[in-house]
Amino acid sequence: MKNMTQQEKNRLILEELRRLYPEAGPALNFSNPYETLVATILSAQCTDQRVNQVTPAVFRDFPDPAAMAETSPEVLYPYVRSCGFKSKAVNIVNACRKIVSDFGGQVPDTMEALTSLPGVGRKTANVVLAFAFGKNAIPVDTHVFRTANRLGLAEADTPEKVEKQLQRAIPEEDWSKAHHWLIWHGRRVCHSQRPDCENCTLRSLCRLYGGDMSADRKA
Repeated sequence: MKNMTQQEKNRLILEELRRLYPEAGPALNFSNPYETLVATILSAQCTDQRVNQVTPAVFRDFPDPAAMAETSPEVLYPYVRSCGFKSKAVNIVNACRKIVSDFGGQVPDTMEALTSLPGVGRKTANVVLAFAFGKNAIPVDTHVFRTANRLGLAEADTPEKVEKQLQRAIPEEDWSKAHHWLIWHGRRVCHSQRPDCENCTLRSLCRLYGGDMSADRKA
């Protein structure tokens, strides 16, 4: 593997991730762009399982941006309290108010428009673009950030830089799939504190396993 170019390593890494996780897909439950946006905002620093427990009541009582825009953060917060910060309720309500006032009640489908919404950064916007609108995008959450840096698919210290590097390293048609492959590998093998390197089928290609500890400092 020593004489292999990084491009060749990237290709093999992606092939193995595809083989390992052929069924990888979203863990959050949603059925339209509005639900995708709300669930993703709630998922920050919260488990997908917890979000999925909370959202059925939210979507039942606030079924679209217009209904959410008419409520208040104080009314919404008891529904989502177990997902963490009250700011999530504030952001969801204010984002929906902006959707109603600026976008005709429809969740927008561009990065620029989505990131103009309160509480929506690039990661959340990319999730909506990829999984609500079917666009090619690579959301970079903590698992993607850590795993991509360790494997060597990226070498960067911010999520936005990792996103740009992954866009160059991965064929565009695989961007959304690779997002899930990296998440699943991060959750199942490449754990934050104790990566299971000995049982990882990617170790011979991995930058961290090869001795570059800077990969873990970035992650």
